[in-house]
Formats: sequence, structure tokens, C-alpha cells
Amino acid sequence: MPPRGTTFLKRTDTTRLFWALTTFSAHSLHAPFASHLSSSSPTLISKSLRSTLQLGTNPLPIRALHTTITTSNKSFSEINPSRESKMTVTATPCIKDGCLLVNGKVVSTGVPPNVVVSPVSGGSAFLGATSSVRSCRHSFSLGILEEMRFLSLFRFKIWWMIPRVGRLGSEIPMETQFLLLEAKEVSALCDENSSVATTEDSLYILLLPVLDGPFRTSLLGTPSNGLHFCIESGDAFVQTNHSNHSVFINSGHNPFELIKSSIMLLERHMGTFTHIEHKKVPGHLDWFGWCSWDAFYKDVTPQGIKEGIQSLLEGGVPPKFVIIDDGWQETVNEFRRDDEPLIEGTSVGESSFAWRLVDIIENGKFRDNDACTDLHEFVAFIKEKYGLKFVYLWHALVGYWGGVLPSSEKMKKYNPKMVYPKQSPGNVGNLRDVAMDSLERFGIGLIDPEKVFDFYNDLHSYLASCGADGVKVDVQNVLETLGSGYGGRVLLTRKYQSSLEQSIAKNFKDNNIICCMCHNTDSIYSSKQSAVARASEDFMPRQPTIQTLHVAAVAFNSLLLGEIMVPDWDMFHSKHETAEFHAAARAIGGCSVYVSDKPGIHDFKLLKKLVLPDGYILRARRAGRPTRDCLFSDPVMDGKSLLKIWNMNKFSGIIGVFNCQGAGTWPLKQRPNSESTPLAISGHVSPLDVEYLSEVAGDNWNGDSAVYAFFSGSLLRLPKRGSIDVSLAILKCEIFTISPVKVFSQGVHFAPLGLIDMYNSGGAIEALSSTSEPPGCKIKIKVRGCGRFGAYSNSEPRYCMVDMKEEEFTYNTDNGLLTVTLAGDCSFREIEIVS
Repeated sequence: MPPRGTTFLKRTDTTRLFWALTTFSAHSLHAPFASHLSSSSPTLISKSLRSTLQLGTNPLPIRALHTTITTSNKSFSEINPSRESKMTVTATPCIKDGCLLVNGKVVSTGVPPNVVVSPVSGGSAFLGATSSVRSCRHSFSLGILEEMRFLSLFRFKIWWMIPRVGRLGSEIPMETQFLLLEAKEVSALCDENSSVATTEDSLYILLLPVLDGPFRTSLLGTPSNGLHFCIESGDAFVQTNHSNHSVFINSGHNPFELIKSSIMLLERHMGTFTHIEHKKVPGHLDWFGWCSWDAFYKDVTPQGIKEGIQSLLEGGVPPKFVIIDDGWQETVNEFRRDDEPLIEGTSVGESSFAWRLVDIIENGKFRDNDACTDLHEFVAFIKEKYGLKFVYLWHALVGYWGGVLPSSEKMKKYNPKMVYPKQSPGNVGNLRDVAMDSLERFGIGLIDPEKVFDFYNDLHSYLASCGADGVKVDVQNVLETLGSGYGGRVLLTRKYQSSLEQSIAKNFKDNNIICCMCHNTDSIYSSKQSAVARASEDFMPRQPTIQTLHVAAVAFNSLLLGEIMVPDWDMFHSKHETAEFHAAARAIGGCSVYVSDKPGIHDFKLLKKLVLPDGYILRARRAGRPTRDCLFSDPVMDGKSLLKIWNMNKFSGIIGVFNCQGAGTWPLKQRPNSESTPLAISGHVSPLDVEYLSEVAGDNWNGDSAVYAFFSGSLLRLPKRGSIDVSLAILKCEIFTISPVKVFSQGVHFAPLGLIDMYNSGGAIEALSSTSEPPGCKIKIKVRGCGRFGAYSNSEPRYCMVDMKEEEFTYNTDNGLLTVTLAGDCSFREIEIVS
């Protein structure tokens, strides 16, 4: 029997909803929780929720389930009261006289009285609102947004985010999932004698629409410069008349610290996702890879994979991880008869949207033929012959694009049924997607959420038994359109995500999963273990106007994604008109590096700037993100701004500068006819562009940095606020290694640059120390790799040693560039420089 106070709705087979929790007796609960239960958002709890929220293997009782949902919406100050005393009243967002105030700044005016503010901690809060009617979808006004620079990350189509910058509320797109505002002080931002902007007087205000129970929030602007937030459940039977924790708002003077601290606060408050620093990162990220997709698309074969790997190996760039993408599974198009053409809409380009999975084992291309006996034999062969460390295989979150075939004997045990996506106004309000148009028409064979763990476990255990090390899981956002009858989009997504991550943990070591097409907050804020996610739409080698958009989108999207996942920049072609552009971006992205070259079509000279001879890559330590002075500029369409991306190594910083102008246009944005893009764009680079540089500089840093430009080979010594002018033509780039100059004994000023023939030279440096002993100063550097090692020194050394053997070196007295060649293999090398 259900507990007292439970009310019932009429049951139907299509909804599978079993009871609604609408009334509770506060006297039966502990006092601290009573107010939260009386204001809880969820109206309905679906059957699938019972498995979503479990303690061990036993479902919580329904009353406890409701308590779990509602009490998780407590303010953080209630969870951790010791921090409440540190909160300053002036910093906490509030509504006064119809104005939304943050740290004394007016964010919006004309805020309706139904908007509520719930303080959290350290000057942050949640925004919510109430309504007089219950609905599965509400749009609430936050008033008229004050004019200030903003950066929005919004979904331009169901799968992917891109950035948008502007100043007015009317310019904020629907489906905004991240909104950063800049409130400047009246004081000047530039010193008269410096071209470098100082931003310490800027206040950054961050708005993050989040998940509140079964409701998901997004932001959107209105033609009258209003700012609204929209909450929706994706299920007509899951309704509410209020939401107290829809939008998280916080502020600070460092935008990167603001974003990080906000995500960490949300991690503790929501308990539904995990910050990237608390996740296990897969090992494949540090090794060069190859993916079958752009090389073969669905026509991938065992022979083609062998040729792709062998071709790279012969060129001296050995891949160590391989992704066997779409094309290996046993699928069927039930709408096609033998010898008949495909029905329009069931296949578009290289993808087959209406095809369905009929078995978890490999298709006929990978078994019982001259190329291989089965998948197990094939994976074992390529690992042994080519020295691979990781082999991943692709599958969709729902099995395949069109799900699984309900009539398949192999699939029946998962209780699949045909469902038809229902897209929200946000899905179709920007760009409709051809895949979703097809799936709406032909449907998806959806596995019962109560059986989806069994499906994943069967699939993954089979792949693991074949020697596979992990999976790439695609088409993830489709679940948001399938929530009707399952408690809504958030709960269905969370159930699938939880089951997926449990299976990954059980069957693959090292958390080996790459998530793809997952840029909705339903997925982002339900990711507890998954640590790698594709950060933009595909590379698309045959679309020249999308190349600059790809690079810019990943950099900006990484502001949000990089706090929860390691952003994956996708594969690229090493022999392509934009290959150097993409290669340089990946070198500073802090991501995996993998290509999808066709066999025999490679640029090995380029690849060797990314990959050491043993297949190891010099991966930066963070997610590559735009520099502070680029956050509110449009590097693709404003005709004047360069894109600068910063990152960190253990002992240096790195900045990539890209001219993305004039080679493409953002979706949903038109370029004014009167504007023409100049042939070259100019800007500047400064050590200040690298956030946290002082953290790697150490105590003996005097504030100066050695700045090495990769393509020009120039080396300069700059003070902290100094700058270098840079001018780039369209689709050109430059990479700067920024190495703090350390002051050692004997008046030696020294800054290691690393392997200067690699894009990310500083990524090769593993350790740095010095000793003062007769006859002078000895500097020791531990380096991984081979090639030319470079460093800045204010004086010529007396001699250099490599692995206890004296080696010749060169020294340029004009700029202080010291170089020594590291011959041999790619093992760790010990360099000693004695001055």
C-alpha cells in the first residue's frame, strides 16, 4: 500500500506512471525538512525513478524517494552551516525595488514579484519562480537585462553548443545553458603606457540554468531585452507550479575561478554530477590515436583498419589507440525491401538514422571471412601486430541511431518498444536537425529503462571479452525527447547515464568512455563518472566554412564542459587545407590527439610536431579556453578579433593565437553586408594571458617570462605586463610558450622551453631543480622525448650534460636561446646545465 497522503492519477499503459506525491504531513517528518517537502517541485515520480535513486541494491521507499529529491534542494548554507558566517550580505544576490542585484550591480530591472532568491554560499544563490497554474513547461521572466557584455553558450541544434556574444537581452538565444556577464567599473581598463587591458576591476556574473528535480532549465532573451528562464520536464504528466532552484547565480573578479568554484558548489549541492578533478581520467588521452570514421564512414572493414594503422606506423607516427566507429554493428533498416531503394529519410549522408540494432555481436564484415574470424581474433591481431594500447568501439546510447529492433529475438529480453521523439520548443526554435526529423518519422526502439543496465552490461562484457578497452557512446541527447511516460527527460537521462556508468566501471578499467552528442544539461549535470566528452560538432573535412567555427566552438564550450569533462576536440585530417590550424589547436587543448586519415594520405611532418616517436603526446594539463580578453569578442565574425587560447604545463604556459575571421559564419547569425574581413588581423600576446602562471613559476620568479614563438622561432624576454604584437592572415596561427624566468644562484636567469620542434614544447618538461656548488650553478631538467631541447639563459653555460654525458650545445647571445639535441629514444632524459 502507498503511504498515507498519497494521491493517485489515472494509470495508462503509455505513461507507466504509478503514483503522484502531492501531499505530505509535516508532522510525520523531521522539522528541518518539512518546508522543503511542502514546496517540492516534482508532481509525479515515474516507475523508472525507483531504479534511478537506489541505496545499494534496494530501492528507497517512495516516501524516502520524495524526501531525497526535495531535501537535495536545500541551500548549501544549510548543508554546511559553518560557511554561512563567511557570507557577506552585500555580495549575496537579492531583489530590491524590482531590481536583481549582484554584489551591488544591477543585473536586471522590472523583476516580477513571483521571482524568488534562495541564498547558497559565498555570495551565490538560486533563482526560481512561482506560477498560478501547474504545467510541464513554464517560462518565467527575470526582468529587463541591463546592457552589458555577455557570453552565452547555447545549443544551436539538439546535440551541440556554440558561443554567442553581445550586449542586449534580445541577443541571448534560446537554449542558453551558460551565461557570463561582465559588469565593468567606471575606472579605465587600460594603462596609458600599456596595450594590455587590466581586468581586475571587472565583476563577472555567472548564470547557470540547472536541474531542479525532474525539471531542466534553460535561458533565453526576448525582443524587449528581457531575460527569461524556461523549465520543462518533457512529460505532460510531470507538472509543477513553481521551481526554487532553477538558475544558479554567482559573481567574482576572476572568470575562470568563478566558473570553477560555481561548478564545485553545484557538485556539492546537487549531488548528481562530479567535477573533473574528482573523476578518473582515461589513459588513452596521452597517446596518439586513429579513428575509422572520416577514413571509411560506415564502410569500415577489418582490412581498412589494418591499412590505416599500418600506414601511420610506417611513417614513424604509431597510433596507440584506435576507435572503430559506426559500421561494425549488426543493424537493419526495416523500411527497406530487398532490391528496393532506401526510403527517403532513413539514411542521410554517411549515417543511417532509422536503422536499428538487432544483436550485440559484430556484423558479417568482422567475422567468418578472409580478414578475420571474429571480433575477438581481430582485436587481438591489431593489438599484437601494431602495439596498440587501447581499442574502443562505437555505439549509440540507445544501441543505434534508431534504437533496437523490438522484433529481434536477441533484443526482446530488454523489453524494447517503439517510441516517437517529441521535441521541445527549444529543440526546434533554433536549427532543426535532420537526424531528429528522421527519428520523429520512423521512431526509436527504446529499451525499457529497467532493463537498460542489462543491455549495456551484455554489450560491454561481450566487447571486453573480445579485447576492447572502452567505448565511444554517441547520440546521447536523444533521450530528452523520449521522456514522456518515463517521468520526464531528466529522470530518463539520469537512469540511462547511471546504468551506462555502472557498466563501464564493471567491464572496462580506467573509466574508458568517450561521450558524444551530449551537450544538454540533462547529461552534463548527470555525469558522475564519465570524464571525456566531445566538445563540438564534427570536424567535417568536406565543409571548408566550418573549420574555424570548430576551433572557436571547442575553446568556448570548454569553459563549461572543461569543469566536468576533458573536452575531446574530435579527429581531424593531417593532410588537409586546415590541418595545421587544427593540429595547433589540439596541441594546446589539453585533449587527446587523433586523426582519421585515409591510408596513405598523411602529413607526417605535421604529425611529428604533435606525436613523439613512441606515440606519446605532450598534452597540456587543463582544458584549453579563451584568454580573459577574448571572452566577450566574436573571433569568427566581428572582423577584428583574434582567438587566443591558453593552457598550462608543469613549468610553463602556452598560448595559441588563431585568425578565425573570414572563413565561415556562425549558425543563426548573419554577417552585415557592409562588413569585409581584412586580409590580416592584429593583436597582442602577454604573459598575463596565461591564468595561474605564477603557480608554476615558483618562489624564485622575478615576474619576467621567456616567450618563444613556434612558427617564427623568435624568443623574447618580457615583463609580466609586457606584450608582443602579432598579425595573422586568415586561417593562420601562432603558438607561444610562456616560461617564467627563474633567478638562480650566480646571477643565472633561466627558463626552460622544452622540445622546441613540438607545438607544445613545454609539455615535455617533467622536473626542474638547481643546486649551487663549485664551480657554479647547476640546473637539472627532466625531459620526456627526443629532438631539440631549448631554454632561455641570460648567460652562456660552461657545459651541458645529457644522461651524465657531456653534449654539444648552441647559444645565441642576441636572444639567449640555448639548444641541445636529445638523440635516441623517447625515454626520460636528465639534462644538466652548468654555468
